Amino acid sequence: MTEKEKGELARFIKAALAEDVGDGDHTSLSTIPADKKGIAQLIIKESGTVAGIEEALAVLHEVDDELATEVYLSDGQLVHVGDLVMSVTGRIHSILLAERLLLNIMQRMSGIATATRRIVDTLAGTGTRVLDTRKTTPLLRFLEKKAVRIGGGVNHRFGLYDMILIKDNHVDYAGGIRAAIEQANRYRQTLNKPIDIEIEVRNLTEVSQVLEVGEVERVMLDNFRPEQLREAVALINGRFVTEASGGITGENVREYAGAGVDYISIGALTHSVKSLDMSLKAKIVSCDS
Repeated sequence: MTEKEKGELARFIKAALAEDVGDGDHTSLSTIPADKKGIAQLIIKESGTVAGIEEALAVLHEVDDELATEVYLSDGQLVHVGDLVMSVTGRIHSILLAERLLLNIMQRMSGIATATRRIVDTLAGTGTRVLDTRKTTPLLRFLEKKAVRIGGGVNHRFGLYDMILIKDNHVDYAGGIRAAIEQANRYRQTLNKPIDIEIEVRNLTEVSQVLEVGEVERVMLDNFRPEQLREAVALINGRFVTEASGGITGENVREYAGAGVDYISIGALTHSVKSLDMSLKAKIVSCDS
């Protein structure tokens, strides 16, 4: 994790804890002595790919840097029901205060990593890789895209600033494929950083128009059927990186990969994924009387 990412994570954790705690965890304050200590275990309740361990440790450290942790697994590992991710020892108030944020992060990231790994496994041997999109939870993009990487996927652009992606609305507003590409190239010459251009096409006619103009690095083939996609890839013939998007699911992704595209982007990896079930449970240590 870079220093920038660490700073972003720290700001997020502070804001999320403030949202949850308010003027105090009155349930814990009213039922458990403030200085009482205990142990909790993070337990997997559903098979999948675990992610977010580094972030969970950051939550615990922010809440109480005297909490002691023992970690048994690593991000990206396959997990099954009953597996222990970590144990936490220290003030019970601190453990309970961290519990919900820690779980929210890990369940969400693990769900995304699990869904991504499933697609990656389905694509094995095809040469096609899976991309995420900008269809992410506001302000959680950095965590959700990290989870995609943990699951074996590839990040598309992070935001509007790191790629010129000319979509259908841009093409229509600009006055067509040629006008959009030419204007985008004039613009990128004014920037003081390298930046790729990708253009979305809706049919084979637009593919031909892009081939006539050139001056892009990637072509997004949107809502093409597999047979149309195969024809488009043949027309492009390696001149540009190819990406397929629209209507692609885990059930049909291998069929689309069979058309020979370099990438397939799937928004569902982040916008409608199911969180992986896990829980942070108190470990009760029995004492002889």
